[in-house]
Amino acid sequence: MASDTTTDVSASHTSFLAFDFGLKRTGVAVGNRLTRTATPQSTIRAEGDARWPSVAAVVAEWQPDALVVGVPFHPDGAAHENTRRAQRFARQLRGRFGLPVFEVDERYSTTEAHAQGARDADAAAAAIILEQFLRSLP
Repeated sequence: MASDTTTDVSASHTSFLAFDFGLKRTGVAVGNRLTRTATPQSTIRAEGDARWPSVAAVVAEWQPDALVVGVPFHPDGAAHENTRRAQRFARQLRGRFGLPVFEVDERYSTTEAHAQGARDADAAAAAIILEQFLRSLP
């Protein structure tokens, strides 16, 4: 299934939950269309299927209209193993929660989070990904 694009974002979608997927840690951020800002939340520190109860809890807590997943690529735009892993995570989110899931190219988001001095680089990277997505909306 192809990922949703920002042109598919309904005007009724105002609240978003973003994920910076990682094998051991998944950063989380919340944001909204009105302010076009995102706030880092706590990072989910779990691997494999063990992460799903925490993901479900954060989705239940925030009740977003849609989800955003950062998808990493090589600097030249080529896909790699983590690209496929993040895309699989996005498909699983869509299947588990029945919400629209938008994928965002997240090259350098963690590097940017470290450069900004973030204490939790994963959650900060999720906020950077979400703000990039929100800025792309009409």
